[in-house]
Amino acid sequence: MTSDETRDGVSLTNLDQPLFDGSNATKRDLVNYLDAVHDRIIPALRGRPLSVIRVRPGQPPFVQKNVPKYTPSWVKTVPVWAEASHREISYALCDDRKTLLWFGNQRAVEYHPALFRDTHFTHLILDLDPPEGESFPLVIQAARLVRQALDDSGLTGAVKTSGAKGVHIFIPVADGIPIEDLAAATRALAARAERVDPTLATTAFIREDRAGKVFLDSTRAGGATVAAAYSPRIRPGTPVSFPVSWEDLDQVVPGDFTIHTAPDLLGNGDPWAERMPEPQQLPPDLIEEGHTIPVARVQAMHEGKRRARARREG
Repeated sequence: MTSDETRDGVSLTNLDQPLFDGSNATKRDLVNYLDAVHDRIIPALRGRPLSVIRVRPGQPPFVQKNVPKYTPSWVKTVPVWAEASHREISYALCDDRKTLLWFGNQRAVEYHPALFRDTHFTHLILDLDPPEGESFPLVIQAARLVRQALDDSGLTGAVKTSGAKGVHIFIPVADGIPIEDLAAATRALAARAERVDPTLATTAFIREDRAGKVFLDSTRAGGATVAAAYSPRIRPGTPVSFPVSWEDLDQVVPGDFTIHTAPDLLGNGDPWAERMPEPQQLPPDLIEEGHTIPVARVQAMHEGKRRARARREG
């Protein structure tokens, strides 16, 4: 078997190299997986500025936002102003199989699209992270709290494994919702889920304040990203972020879904698209409540400074 080949006009090289330490996969396995699911993952990426995490042999993984100078001319790009670095970044748009294969050949393992398309924010997202240790069952319990908060708010969402240790819950929203209102609604939804069982879940942004609880991360609105559905992750065994029905959550663990197992589990289906509700308007009371909740990162920054000052003075 030769190590090099061409697909869809893309030259694929060094395919039999190990993907990364602990991956239990080669670069060929990555490319074959991406090709097998291209018609499922591309709809989750299309039209969205894309960040990827690449891993080169013998080097630590790194995030790539700005496309490199050697990017082929047929890869679509879009300029986005980065307020943090005060510069314009040229992001790729992964809109077709050819571009996806090119990224695979670049050893782009993880795919993190922006949460907006054509300047419209498309989803409200909660990212559920477990406490230290193997505690995925706790994440599932916390996801049930979020689902109850959604039901109580008249909303519905879809759930997937993150491909790491947690789950992502996506609630599609109608076009035109201001980002400030979307972020506020995200904070309020997390707070409502926390109130259902504060012994299990927390919205505390500072890690030391979580006390062994599942963190309901409400900070994804705006410029943040999350791994796309079907994206591989740079984790032992190369798991993928995989859609799960609410009814089946208790019966899965993240390791069930890898670049080796996911294509057969999918068959010809696209459960992420099939289970995603229609875009929804956000309830005014949810937005109003959220505007009374401080922004987590800002609050954590001020609290960190207060604690540091207290330690110095103590």
